Amino acid sequence: MSRPLSPTAAFAGLAAIFAAFFFAAGAPTPLLSVRQQEWGFSAGTLTFAFSVYALGLLVALLVGGSLSDHLGRRPVLVAALAGELLSMVGFLAAPDIGWVIVARAVQGIATGLATSAFSAAIVEHAPAHLKKLAGGLAAASVAGGLALGALATGAAVQFTPIANTIVFGALTLVMALAIVFVALTGETSSRRPGAWRSLTPRISIPGNVRAEFLAGIPVHVAAWMTPAFFLGLSPAVLRLHFGLDGGLVTGFTAFLGPFVAAVSSFYFAGHPARRSTIAGKTLVLLGMVVVVIGVLTTALPVLWLGAVVGGLGFGGAFGGQLRLIVPHIQPEDRAGVFAGIYTVAYLSFGVPVIVAGQLAARWGLIPTFELYAGALIVIAALSIVVQTGLGRRESTRPAAVSA
Repeated sequence: MSRPLSPTAAFAGLAAIFAAFFFAAGAPTPLLSVRQQEWGFSAGTLTFAFSVYALGLLVALLVGGSLSDHLGRRPVLVAALAGELLSMVGFLAAPDIGWVIVARAVQGIATGLATSAFSAAIVEHAPAHLKKLAGGLAAASVAGGLALGALATGAAVQFTPIANTIVFGALTLVMALAIVFVALTGETSSRRPGAWRSLTPRISIPGNVRAEFLAGIPVHVAAWMTPAFFLGLSPAVLRLHFGLDGGLVTGFTAFLGPFVAAVSSFYFAGHPARRSTIAGKTLVLLGMVVVVIGVLTTALPVLWLGAVVGGLGFGGAFGGQLRLIVPHIQPEDRAGVFAGIYTVAYLSFGVPVIVAGQLAARWGLIPTFELYAGALIVIAALSIVVQTGLGRRESTRPAAVSA
């Protein structure tokens, strides 16, 4: 039997593969806009095709989010990669939007199965001096993958007539190679009974992190609604409101926020987690205010500035929340807690966009956007109040103990 890869190599490789999952998730954004023009489906169908991914992911998280705590990380990762490979083939061969929706749903299920297992495996393979970085790296893999997927596909749409074949052909190869890589990594979680019972949909949050998890819900909602706008709604806003339908401008607009989020997560990793969360949510709020100004004045550079500010905030807020929780989780609870975190994240990523897509047909695109942005701003403000209150309580606790 071949010797497993070193923990450092496994750590780096698993983070890259995790990012590839989200590269694949971001890739359809520019292509769906092109397909809408070619196949003639509605804006509601477009947002559903985007968001059915998040719903599939949510189902997989709820059902299989704790599975790797029982079967081990590696079998779950290989199964998730096999599902992702199948979805890439579906995108490659899709003749109409129905096939795309099915492929997108399978992709969501595969990514949901992978999310908690990859997040746990990345932390467990991390060398001792990189343990603190691991949580932030998982967040960066998500945001960075989404960003690069949207940008690369946008460029392919702009400069070649066979963008779908190039992008999903390459991703099919990547997922096949990833299966081989994961098979060569060492197992970091021992088998334990209860695998069938763990398939009962539930969110497993230990008591010692439950209060922090609940306080983080508005943080995640507002944070994840931000990239959801750029990946799910901005193509329609650019085409119908700005009069722009080029693949590159669509891809670049979707790329900016998640890319900045990936980079900023490393910067914020060097700062206290609570402070990062509060600063991040403040930037998310300000970023959406700038986006509103950009949309209402039809000023694309202002819209891009809002994407940058919001992306900075996402990196601080999401990474900060992970660092507030992850160090306090026992290894046997790790996948279950990550499943809970990402359940909130992907409900926030998918459901508001689906609702907005349906409302846009009745109310109009811009009034719907204004409602979406207003809700995000209110939730971000609530999260700032909650996190600031927790920060003040923590700062007074040592004084109370010494007294």
